[in-house]
Amino acid sequence: MKKTNAMRELDKNKITYEIKEYEVDENDLGAIAVSMKTGQDITKIFKTLVLLTDKNDMLVACIPGADNIDLKKLAKVAGVKKVEMLELKKLLPMTGYIRGGCSPIGIKKRHRTFIHESALTKDKIMISGGMRGLQIIISPEDLIKYTDMEVADIII
Repeated sequence: MKKTNAMRELDKNKITYEIKEYEVDENDLGAIAVSMKTGQDITKIFKTLVLLTDKNDMLVACIPGADNIDLKKLAKVAGVKKVEMLELKKLLPMTGYIRGGCSPIGIKKRHRTFIHESALTKDKIMISGGMRGLQIIISPEDLIKYTDMEVADIII
């Protein structure tokens, strides 16, 4: 298997992880489909969302797969007036990743990154490995430390 940017970064920094591959359904790239295809608990699968602030700064948020982001809560913890989802057409140029394969690790440039507090209740979580059909299984503490994530209640 070809290494992704996310995997190369973890290897370079000697961070322990496992990978889980699954068959991709281009019509359903959501976390619930990932849960069903990998046999993993949906509460351990964290999807990566990319957002813009009212000042046009990019933020990254990781939340449990079945949940929805609370834009007002995220704006408040980020100390900005407003956040909105990044337009899909801007995802690849701004992150280097495509929808369904966006990882919080290996994004072109480091940005403020947030993770929902429920991650701390898990021994391992799954995040995108940087391409469709690939998940990284990692300790939330290692992920938080490496990406300098801020832990907060950011879901509805």
